[in-house]
Amino acid sequence: MSKVTAPKKVVLAYSGGLDTSIILKWLQTEYGCEVVTFTADLGQGEELEPARVKAELMGIPPENIYIEDVREEFVRDFVFPMFRANAVYEGLYLLGTSIARPLISKRLVEIAAEVGADAVAHGATGKGNDQVRFELAAYALNPDIKVIAPWREWDLSSRTKLLEFAEEHQIPVAKDKRGEAPFSVDANLLHTSSEGKVLEDPAEMAPDYVYQRTVAPEDAPDTPEFVEIGFERGDAVSINGEAMSPATILTKLNELGGNHGCGRLDLVEGRFVGMKSRGIYETPGGTLLLEAHRGIESITLDRGAAHLKDELMPRYAELIYNGFWYSPEREMLQAAIDKSQEHVTGTVKLKLYKGSARTVGRWSDHSLYSEAHVTFEDDGGAYDQKDAAGFIQLNALRLKLLAARNKRLK
Repeated sequence: MSKVTAPKKVVLAYSGGLDTSIILKWLQTEYGCEVVTFTADLGQGEELEPARVKAELMGIPPENIYIEDVREEFVRDFVFPMFRANAVYEGLYLLGTSIARPLISKRLVEIAAEVGADAVAHGATGKGNDQVRFELAAYALNPDIKVIAPWREWDLSSRTKLLEFAEEHQIPVAKDKRGEAPFSVDANLLHTSSEGKVLEDPAEMAPDYVYQRTVAPEDAPDTPEFVEIGFERGDAVSINGEAMSPATILTKLNELGGNHGCGRLDLVEGRFVGMKSRGIYETPGGTLLLEAHRGIESITLDRGAAHLKDELMPRYAELIYNGFWYSPEREMLQAAIDKSQEHVTGTVKLKLYKGSARTVGRWSDHSLYSEAHVTFEDDGGAYDQKDAAGFIQLNALRLKLLAARNKRLK
């Protein structure tokens, strides 16, 4: 962005950490613009008041500092809709970082409108997926908004240069940031993501200290724990019979799953920008939620609907991973997914043990399961086994015709 088109007022996604503090000062010195900071409490498990103090120390007036608890909105309006789809990217990743970005972008754009800002800014680098997610969401919500991505613009291309800039502008630098950080962490109520440095060689096992939310499965309790999760229309509403809010449910499931070493993932994934990257993810509560949701769907969802959902899911997951939460195609898929959840109501019993979460029971007033039809005992005429003969013959007809032709042409 040239100085000619320099913004007058920018809303910055601000964590209070070194990188976004440097970005804050850089925006002020590079563009001479007014900066508004937005810090979202997404359940990352860190105290957010230091971000307020740090922003004030850097000259941001109190009225330009926004710190908001968005945990309930995050789980209710983003995590839960995604889990109705059983969404996993590349067969394994539960999209914990991906699903947080559209909410942050939404608030950036909304705050920009409230305070009369003409631009928003983020701290994502030019190599990752987050820059795409932040910016696609911002443009979808306000096509006229300017987006500033300092990592793509400045010449602070190394940790040394960043530290020199910080010292020059008297930005506090934590002692552990003086050297190379061992790895980069992103966290919210759904997961933690660790990448870089000691994790960059995918042949090397991740050190134990990387894991923050889960005990090692081998160190988990020797006694299994059972937990019952209640669902209504595809969303979790209770744990062990106690009704809870969406964020409270995910918090409790994180605790339960973490205690038993559930939800660890060591993944090499294909980024949207083209390269592969290695990440260590911990999603204890999400792992329990996915297992339980599939468990309740198994007795309440019709086979045709269930199989179609499974076909749509990879596309849906890819849209979220690539930053298209606010696209018409994601909304179309969401409408189909939500329609499928009308009868996904009931309770699932999970067994948690040494890193695993397995469904061991499920029941529902909306169940399609009929013991009378599947029993190996006398079913009292519920199902006439002779009917299967015609069913098989009709389905075999085209196979017979194919086989007859092939035999004739040999």
